[in-house]
Amino acid sequence: MSATSATSCTVPPPLGPAHEDQECSETHMSVLWYAGQLAITYYDTEDCSVYFMPDIPDNEDLKLLQKVIGEVNPQCIVTSAKQDQNIAKFLTNLTASDGDKEIQKPEIVLFPNIDFGLEVSKQRILSRQFPFIPSHMTATEKILYLSSVIPFESPLVIRALGGLLKFLDRRRIGVELEESTVAVPILAFKKFVLSDIVHMDQDTYCVLQIFKSDIHPSVYKVSSGLKEGFSLYGILNRCRCKWGEKLLRLWLTRPTRNVTELNKRLDVIHFFLLAQNHETVLTLQGCLKNIKNVPLILKRMTLSHTKVSDWQALYKTVYSAVCLRDTCRSLPNTIELFQTISRVFTDDLHYIASLISKVVDFEGSISENRFTVRPNVDPTIDEKKRKLMGLSDFLTEVARKELETLENHIPSCCVIYIPLIGFLLSIPRLPSMVDKSDFEIEGLDFMFLSEDKLHYRSARTKELDSLLGDLHCEIRDQETLIMHQLQTKILEKSEVLNSVIEYTAHLDVLLALAVMARENAYCRPHFTHRHGFHIKDGRHPLMELCAKTFVANPVNSGEATRRIKIITGPNSSGKSVYLKQVGLIVFMALIGSYVPAAEAEIGVIDGIYTRIHSRESVSVGLSTFMIDLNQVAKAVNNATERSLVLIDEFGKGTNTLDGLALLAAILRYWISQGTQCPQVFVSTNFHSLMQLELLPDTPLLEYLTMETHQDGEELIFFYQIKQGMSTVSHAANIAALAGMPAKIIERGVEVSELIRSGKAIKRIDHPSKGDRMEKCKSVVERFLCLDLDDPQVDLEEFMRKEVLPSAASVL
Repeated sequence: MSATSATSCTVPPPLGPAHEDQECSETHMSVLWYAGQLAITYYDTEDCSVYFMPDIPDNEDLKLLQKVIGEVNPQCIVTSAKQDQNIAKFLTNLTASDGDKEIQKPEIVLFPNIDFGLEVSKQRILSRQFPFIPSHMTATEKILYLSSVIPFESPLVIRALGGLLKFLDRRRIGVELEESTVAVPILAFKKFVLSDIVHMDQDTYCVLQIFKSDIHPSVYKVSSGLKEGFSLYGILNRCRCKWGEKLLRLWLTRPTRNVTELNKRLDVIHFFLLAQNHETVLTLQGCLKNIKNVPLILKRMTLSHTKVSDWQALYKTVYSAVCLRDTCRSLPNTIELFQTISRVFTDDLHYIASLISKVVDFEGSISENRFTVRPNVDPTIDEKKRKLMGLSDFLTEVARKELETLENHIPSCCVIYIPLIGFLLSIPRLPSMVDKSDFEIEGLDFMFLSEDKLHYRSARTKELDSLLGDLHCEIRDQETLIMHQLQTKILEKSEVLNSVIEYTAHLDVLLALAVMARENAYCRPHFTHRHGFHIKDGRHPLMELCAKTFVANPVNSGEATRRIKIITGPNSSGKSVYLKQVGLIVFMALIGSYVPAAEAEIGVIDGIYTRIHSRESVSVGLSTFMIDLNQVAKAVNNATERSLVLIDEFGKGTNTLDGLALLAAILRYWISQGTQCPQVFVSTNFHSLMQLELLPDTPLLEYLTMETHQDGEELIFFYQIKQGMSTVSHAANIAALAGMPAKIIERGVEVSELIRSGKAIKRIDHPSKGDRMEKCKSVVERFLCLDLDDPQVDLEEFMRKEVLPSAASVL
């Protein structure tokens, strides 16, 4: 049996408190746009990697650049001072906009165009020392190595990368306090692409509650201040390691329509859901929780800031990675992820684990809180440690001899060793020793007084200094040198460690999705190239966790029929939940997850557009209705026949007739497109839309309603969707459920009936004829009682206070 296959899958016991530090992540981006081609590179301080996107076409509106900036959220954007007018205007608007106060606007940094020169950039890349390149490589070998990871055939990317390196060296990101000779660590170059990405704007993410930030209740989290609330990401995040959580968030921000990639993810989840693979799942999860923050450890290695806990964490990570590899080698090769892990997790992991276990003395390192070396690694260190260990008995013998030469009134002495000072003779302070002059002893050199003990140098201690030297410092220096050599060896193998982080993150996310699918009875979605989708017994993934009983509903949208659905029903009957349910099921399928349904067939989707909730309008300086219009305008202008559009109660923010007219016009516009219209779900309480027959009779249109039943004065909700339309809003019943006073509800019903019948509305605050007559009689009686001959009677005041108010109320 080979050494590789004999590796046990048992995780080693904890070697100490391996505290995993958290550092604030920053990204810094370099952008160039020339002749319709876009090049983007950025540096992520979290994993010390440079990401690049190959030259890719982008129109003058720079929507692709806007998408990348929205996802990466860079602190700085570096570009050339000599740029096209379009990108200059784009960057100006980017910093000037304050539509979302929660998103930090990037700083725009302009460098001279010469700093982005092609030859200058190439030279800057080739002359830089990267820790992942073996030190023994020649200049030619280094060029060949870099050309395999950096696209030198893409001149715009090379120029953007050159500008980014210039920015990093000038700002010294992450190494501000280091010496000037220490460069910003770059541990890897990674490629990223945005092809096949499904379009979704921030409003859609918000209304579907894919992410939700809540204020953290702990006072110790004031720095970030936020935690993940009740969201889709929150319930799906069963990841065991930090990099799995990061990748899951990335997948949620990049839903894809690449069916091949989605089916690869679903195949892995399907494998984990099989009952016979439960033990395998537990083994993999046990290994994944030991995958630590390797990029941070590698960064500290490049800066020589490695801690004892870093060596523990790295050893655990490598050991667990070997366990993952061996487990995956026993799994079917038909699943690409298992095959990739088996291949990419090379024997370099064994090499790293062997180096660490042979060199690092973990017990000694923990006790001394510094890097210490195992025995039999360096004979010189072993010899000095033996001398240091036998020093106690030897110094006792030396002290005995020293005492024989001292005066009789000195009762005792000892020889001690102090690092950086050397060997000293220590004598207790006698009562007669008051002044410094009393400390002088013939043949001894007084050094200092500490804790009523006098310390001297004698001939013997000086001899010990010359023979033994400063053992502690010498041992520490030699162990530090060995640590640097070990770090260099590991950094040369950092490529396999980067692969460990990448593929363990994939494994972790898919295991988390499998756990969620098993616990909540999700099904595997099936993808079709036809437009539309068919979902049997679909459920809202968040709502079903809150409700005691959740009613599942189907979704059927065809390719040539039923593409536009008008959903009516009372308030609180479940219309909005149904719309969000459709959006979330489709979205979950587009990240490669199982979905909350009995069956699901999902067609081609290139974008999800919503108008469900109005964003807070103070920060954007727009009215609520204008924001609603902007959201619908995005759908009208950008949705294709492969898009999904969800609209809830559009038009209620303005005059009823105007809102109804706008909604009807938008729907007629989509109907006029025929089978080229998007898949549209609209919920509305505009019953006149159907009653006035504002929409044509077409197979593209389907009317649905939420089923209810009126039992006397009580309205019963079934939360079940069915074909048909509702003509009554049941607003009075909903108001009663909301706790509105009965008198107000009764008056509301009365006014509503009068409006419907075209009758005049009677004021309830207007007094009756009898009341008015009594009030007039009272005023007359008070007037007749007045003595008009009395000079003290003020007739004008009586008219002002008594007659005029009464007349106003009567009339």
